[in-house]
Amino acid sequence: MAAEPAEWKSTSCILCSTNCGLQVQVADGHFVKIKGDKTNPRSLGYTCEKAAGLDHYQNHADRVTSPLRRRADGSFEAIDWDTAIREVAAKLGAIRDTHGGSKIFYYGGGGQGNHLGGAYSGATRRALDMRYASNALAQEKTGEFWVERQMFGGRPHPDFENAEVAVFIGKNPWQSHGWERARPALRAIAKDPNRHMIVMDPRRTESADLADVFLQVIPGTDAFVLAAMLKVMLDEGLTNEAFLSERAGDGKELFDVLREVPVADYCGRAGVDEADVRKAARLIGSSESVSVLEDLGIEMAPHSTLNSYLEKLLYVLRGGLGLKGAMNLPTHVGKLIGEGKDNKVSPVGGHKIITGLIPCNAIPEEILTDHPDRFRAMFIESGNPVHSLADSPRMREALDALECVVVIDVAMTETAKHAHYILPAASQYEKVETTFFGGGFPDHTFQLRHPLFPVADGTLTEPEIHSRLCRALGAYTDEDLTVLREAANEGLEKFGMAFLGMMGSRPDLAAILPVVLYETLGRSLDDGFEGAALLWGAAQTLAAEETASVKRAGFDGEGPVLGDAVFRAILAHANGVVVTSDPYDVTLERIGTDDGRIQLVIPELVAELAELADEAPPRLTDDYPFILAAGERRTSTANTIFRSPGWRKKDAEGALRMSPGDAARLGIETGGRVRIRTKRGAAEAVVEVNDTLRDGHITLPNGHGLEYPDADGVRRVHGTPPNELTSAEDRDWLALTPWHKHVRAQLEVIA
Repeated sequence: MAAEPAEWKSTSCILCSTNCGLQVQVADGHFVKIKGDKTNPRSLGYTCEKAAGLDHYQNHADRVTSPLRRRADGSFEAIDWDTAIREVAAKLGAIRDTHGGSKIFYYGGGGQGNHLGGAYSGATRRALDMRYASNALAQEKTGEFWVERQMFGGRPHPDFENAEVAVFIGKNPWQSHGWERARPALRAIAKDPNRHMIVMDPRRTESADLADVFLQVIPGTDAFVLAAMLKVMLDEGLTNEAFLSERAGDGKELFDVLREVPVADYCGRAGVDEADVRKAARLIGSSESVSVLEDLGIEMAPHSTLNSYLEKLLYVLRGGLGLKGAMNLPTHVGKLIGEGKDNKVSPVGGHKIITGLIPCNAIPEEILTDHPDRFRAMFIESGNPVHSLADSPRMREALDALECVVVIDVAMTETAKHAHYILPAASQYEKVETTFFGGGFPDHTFQLRHPLFPVADGTLTEPEIHSRLCRALGAYTDEDLTVLREAANEGLEKFGMAFLGMMGSRPDLAAILPVVLYETLGRSLDDGFEGAALLWGAAQTLAAEETASVKRAGFDGEGPVLGDAVFRAILAHANGVVVTSDPYDVTLERIGTDDGRIQLVIPELVAELAELADEAPPRLTDDYPFILAAGERRTSTANTIFRSPGWRKKDAEGALRMSPGDAARLGIETGGRVRIRTKRGAAEAVVEVNDTLRDGHITLPNGHGLEYPDADGVRRVHGTPPNELTSAEDRDWLALTPWHKHVRAQLEVIA
């Protein structure tokens, strides 16, 4: 008798920040079938091809299924959980008590769509009095975050579904997405004669092939082109003076610098046609609505933070906020980006801390020193800094210099190999999980993924790990939580009243709020949903701060009752639920600067803009005749939680792409091999001759260079690890963002 087909279950993808909704069938610990979820209110059935490989995440040879402790010889031995928790708490507690909790550095906070675990880490961090943290955002996005804080006090969200003009700068959304249903939106814009697309990129990407205007800049010259476009808008009266007068602060200092920009000269320096630059500026300046999105192509290149500033000015000067098809400020369930005024600095190097994160490039120098305030321990969670951050050799050296390294992860990563303790976590599909990335505008969809598989033997969820650590550190006892546990068993209303009373009278428990919620409200939820307890607090905050938006999404009630309704809906809808709904003009009310006006002038960046006139744009040299972009997004790449190379059906080795002209000069064809040399290191790669690149520009994909068993069971590195080639020294002056997209390189043909 044939077995009945497996039930379709709702979940979401975890391979990029968009987290598209999925429908899946599972059996015997594996994904059997995967398709887009048409009932997801945000992605509406769309997904790209990468989600089809998710079983390579759930089932792979590098899964860790027991706590591990490093031996003196560098090997690991399995230990039980009680021993692991006791020893980790004792070692980190001793460092706190001897040197201060500020000497324990936290890195991580969750991967793509794995943010609940990172939120629970806040309790452990406070129990140990950790003061400093970082994660991968601080080598990519913090410069942009800083600009947005200065200008808007929040993060504007694009509306490409309705934009008359869509602009992509250093971004290829065909591969990297960046918003829901990216590919259908790109196709729709390209087919509509009344809509336009502008792409600026050193490589002719899939998105560039759809564009009305493609500006193929010389690598590293983006700031010159952006400045030229802004000058054209000023010269030709394409700015929205009424909007700027009503909604923005004084921009005279900025405008004085922009009026001196030599458009033709700057276009020549960047290698683009002046007529195309003027056409792009006119399309933006004459549009009814414009949405703009940047990405790592300009953020990990020279003038990183300045690029982000100039990009935002494109739509601000046009008045492109608070409109359909333009940029808008959404609501948030939970805060992925830290709060604060960004006026703190790192303890050793004095580097700017942005959104609560120390720049990734500064981490080794905060360790490899005899400075009394150096970091002495690291707590690393769902992150792989040895592989993902610039200058891998330097990062390995830094980890090996620490007194204690604790890693929470699902796999034996390149970073975990340098740990003193590895605490194995449940996979993203063995627990409730979510993302705190933005959920859309005007409707904000929030999705809580339900467990698809049981927690793997020998592993624990991150909330459970942090709860046990806090208990071992003496942050709470069972007796402390008795009242809240009893109230939770009587329902959300009783729990809410008891919770408010307890938090007011017990600041010590308020400090470890995530674990308190997990151990009280969480224990009253259905089995496997304990980790969702933290979302009750997030729902209450959302309902209190955005009451009108929540009610527009269809929720009823006042005060805590409204928050309870949002929480129940999140638990009930595995396919996602709309939690807020807004009119477009609410964006102008959400501008969070001190005076409620858009700030046109950021003095540090206006000064840098002025200095462009005297700067020779980056050129190739005889010593380093190539510019390497380390980390190109391709169809066959994803983030490195896919450790097995078996999911790649194309480009298995992650080819180095180069132009036909460069290939002819080197005497090499597709399939040949080269040795790449930079000032930091060397690596080998197979070559793909590709006509989308300028001469002198070469690219390596992201996601490669991981060690994994081959078909014979021998562990070897598959593909080229890009950060063996990058240097932490080459970075933005303000945010310290590394120049992964602008690495000077040599090539040597391997016979």
